[in-house]
Amino acid sequence: MTVALSAVAACDSSDDKDGKGGRESKADDRPAASAPKALTEARLKAVSFTDGEKVGTYTASEFTLGAPLGEDYTADPAVCQPLVSLAKGSTSHDPAAEVNRQVDVPDEMAGLGVAVQLRSYANGEAAAVMKALGTAGTRCAGGFTEERALARAKYLKVEPAEAPAFGDEAKAFRFTILDVKGKLKLYEYLTIVRSGSTTLSFRAEIIGTKDVGGVPEEVMKAQWEKFRAGSSTGT
Repeated sequence: MTVALSAVAACDSSDDKDGKGGRESKADDRPAASAPKALTEARLKAVSFTDGEKVGTYTASEFTLGAPLGEDYTADPAVCQPLVSLAKGSTSHDPAAEVNRQVDVPDEMAGLGVAVQLRSYANGEAAAVMKALGTAGTRCAGGFTEERALARAKYLKVEPAEAPAFGDEAKAFRFTILDVKGKLKLYEYLTIVRSGSTTLSFRAEIIGTKDVGGVPEEVMKAQWEKFRAGSSTGT
């Protein structure tokens, strides 16, 4: 969400004790000796939405200008980084492979759009990513600044949202963001589900001040079921 703003809002200094914003995992940030193997990019493509695939009223497509929210999107303070981008080079937990899809209603120019990103990790890093997300959700509850090459976005508030019940663990957040003129409040939602060595990320946003209430359930469920079916058959 491109908004040019200034001042950084203060971040909460408390630690993430209970995985707020999702279901807590028993994993810590140390790679597990018997961690599941990272999926290859080919495997991720096989279990992700395909270009033109229909999901209810939505249609999936590939991003025409590369992956969204890349390493150039950074957070101030840095502890908030997982809420902004998990792309390779943006955090200390680099994915081994990544696939990105856009899901929206083609005829709605100002409608809801969901960035769907599947990432696989080696050496138990997927669990470490989820722990970092939980910490960021707690410590950045009071706001932070998203830094880009030519703009800043001021996040006023980070709140826990309802997380889905599938996967090994899941976290969900609601973001309140200030518009470019510093008058209107905009809303985004981020939900991330971990299954073994893979994370499924869903970021929903809309042009305007409407609060959509969360990532569309049908989008998350459809992607999860496709991922689960493909993973179980070894596609």
